[in-house]
Amino acid sequence: MLRITDVSKTFEPGTVNEKKALSHVSLTLETGDFASIVGSNGAGKSTLFNAVAGTFYPDEGTIELDGENITFVKEHVRSQYIGRLFQDPLMGTAPHMTIEENLSVAYLRASAGKKGIFSRTTKKEKEFFREQLLQLGMGLEDRMGHPVGLLSGGQRQALTLLMATVVAPRILLLDEHTAALDPATAAKVLELTEKIVSERKITCLMVTHNMNQALEMGNRTLMMSDGKIVFDVKGEERSRMTVEDLLQKFALHAGAALDNDRILLSTEEDR
Repeated sequence: MLRITDVSKTFEPGTVNEKKALSHVSLTLETGDFASIVGSNGAGKSTLFNAVAGTFYPDEGTIELDGENITFVKEHVRSQYIGRLFQDPLMGTAPHMTIEENLSVAYLRASAGKKGIFSRTTKKEKEFFREQLLQLGMGLEDRMGHPVGLLSGGQRQALTLLMATVVAPRILLLDEHTAALDPATAAKVLELTEKIVSERKITCLMVTHNMNQALEMGNRTLMMSDGKIVFDVKGEERSRMTVEDLLQKFALHAGAALDNDRILLSTEEDR
């Protein structure tokens, strides 16, 4: 479904600030896979997402989605079939537009190939938006005419999740999308994420700093270090793993212990 082959990216090459962000990364995701990614700061997690989303083009390698080579497809074109959520709840929505207008833009963008980005949403589609908002359990279905800027961070992130999946994307990228939320709100958004991804059978990549989430959510766990995927586990082996096992595997394959304070702190808090 998603095939990344030998992808590399170096920023500011030939300068004192040269940074090899991705180094010959290869990864294959099957349709319906939900893979969680953990790693230290600068490991290449967000850079990998940017390569898939088309934020930049890789120096080497290819990226294929459903057998189509999208390595050099422009970002705005990919946004029609790749959904993405960021850590910051303020990203992904237009604060001065209403909830309904934000959903309409997301729906029309994802449906552009069928009906055009400048089409109007119908009464039936607006009722569909209301039904989708109702599933969030946040009362937003009764506030469709309210500006998004009036919503809390958790409500905006839940809305962004809905916008990214209102037309099921071919792949969904979640870049620490609950990290900026309080624990209770983060748990609610994660619950919604699992529900939507499972019900709509969406192929998903999720960056997280929480090791328990990395083992419990989805069906696969990846670990990155120095621009490489150093460990990839799924199936029965993953089901038997503990957080301590995962930390040991990282140290073994990366050649050094995981040094991300946020990850280690979340590990201690979950014990």
